[in-house]
Formats: sequence, C-alpha cells, structure tokens
Amino acid sequence: MPDKASAVPNRAYGAARRAGGRWPDWVATVALLLPTYAWLTLAVLLPLGAMLVFSFLSGTPMGKRQVVFTLKNYRAFIDQPYLLGVAWTSLLIGLWTTAICAVLGFLAALALVRATAGRVREVLLILVILPFWTNGLVRVFSWTMVIREGGFLDTAIRALWADAPSVGFLYSLPAIVLGLVHGYLPYMVLTCYVALVSIDDALLEAAESLGARWWTVLFKILVPLAAPGLISGSILIFVPVIGAFMEPRILGGTKGVTLGTVIEEQFTQAFNWPLGAALSFTILAVVLGVFATFSGVLKRNAAL
Repeated sequence: MPDKASAVPNRAYGAARRAGGRWPDWVATVALLLPTYAWLTLAVLLPLGAMLVFSFLSGTPMGKRQVVFTLKNYRAFIDQPYLLGVAWTSLLIGLWTTAICAVLGFLAALALVRATAGRVREVLLILVILPFWTNGLVRVFSWTMVIREGGFLDTAIRALWADAPSVGFLYSLPAIVLGLVHGYLPYMVLTCYVALVSIDDALLEAAESLGARWWTVLFKILVPLAAPGLISGSILIFVPVIGAFMEPRILGGTKGVTLGTVIEEQFTQAFNWPLGAALSFTILAVVLGVFATFSGVLKRNAAL
C-alpha cells in the first residue's frame, strides 16, 4: 500500500488536473441538456406563453384595433351556456372512447402475451402500430366510405340480405367514437402489453394450481397487476380525445360539435384567438387535473 507521503502529492496532482484540464461536471450537464431545453423553449414554451397572453386580451392583437387585458374569455362557460353542453359532449366522447379502448386494448394485449411468442408476436405488434404509419386524415375519410348510407357496410350486408335496412350511422356520436377508437387503440394495446409481459408466470401457475377459475385469475391478478398500463393508456387516450377536432368534424357533421371543433373555429373562422386560447387553457387545466388525480395511483402501483 502506498504511504501517506506519496498519497498527498497524488491528491494534489488530481486536484490540479481537475482545476486546469477538465471542465466541472455541471458544465458538461448543461452542455448536454441545453439543446433539448432550447428546442422545448422555442417549440413549446414560447407558443404556450404567447397563447396565454392572448387568452387575457379583449381581442386579437392584429391591426390598429385597441386591445386591453380582461378575464371575460375565461367566463365563456358562464356567458355562453351552450359551451357547457359542448363540454359535456366532449367528455362523453372521451369517456366512451377511453372505456372501449381499455377493454379492447387489454384483451388484445393479453392475447399477445399469453397466446403468441417469437416471430408471430413481433408481426402482430407491427400490425397493432400499423395505423400510426398512415395519415390520420386518410383513416378518418376511409371510415366515411364504410359507415355511410349505401357504403361498404351496407353493401356487404345487402349481399347477404337483399332487403336489409341501412345500418349506416355516419354523422353521429357513435361514428365519432369509432374513428377515435381506431386512431387511439394502439396506445392502450402497447401500454397494457408492457404491463402484462412483466407479470411472472409463476403467479398465474400458482393461482391455477390452487383451483382459481379463469375469471378469478383475470380480475384478481391480471387486471390489478396491469393497472399501471391501463391507467397510462387511459391518460394517453383521454387527454387528446377531449380536444380532438378532425374526427368530430368529418364523422360527426352537425352533431360533432366538441370543444376541439369550437377552438378550431375560433382560430380559423371567427378569428377570435383570445377565446380560443382561453378554451385551450381550460382544457389544459382539466388535463393537469387528470394527471394530478392518477399520478398518485401510478406511484403506488409502481411501489408495489
């Protein structure tokens, strides 16, 4: 072992080397994080800050029109009661879409984990995320060809039953939910798949050896252990769905008036950016409330 006399020069040399030839650790950390946070500032924080300022203005700050700061835009749900009905419709669409995605996504993920393996599972996972590879507008318009009166669905049914009544339901709330489920279902499948694939098979084998029925295994073991995936997928779906405007606009027609379509109209047609910004930040507050509600549940499940 080196003696104390030789250790002192070594420490002095190390300190001198760090002071003269090496940057402090915090400098390297800042250099690595700076590009990311600079991009977030330019692409997210600055636009959000501008919209936040707009939401407190009496009018769009364009031209020579005088504008003042006001809170009237945040009183829109009081001054314009029809927005409460629009918000309720958006909430119902979001809840129905999330619930359907939760059931279908969980069952699909369970089938992937329990009934497939190897190359077959990889191919099926690719098919699950296939909708992400196509343009959303193309997906939505393709549904109009299927579910409209006299569309592909009607044609297929009448090929089997010539006198069958039309089952087309385009321009309705179920049509909106169908288009949203098609677009957002992969989120639920993937999050549930990640949660289910981490469950130890020994737990299921032990339950079956003790005589547990399949529904007991499903609701007492699989669903509770997959709760983080279900909750994460629900948040990923519910948050964008309540602000969606493309599917309600195309598949809902006159019945597709949601908060997303109202906000889009304020920016593109009414040119009332302050009201559109205020409604957007109202939705953002709801989203943050959802995150705050379920973050504790996610942490508790992660701790288990």
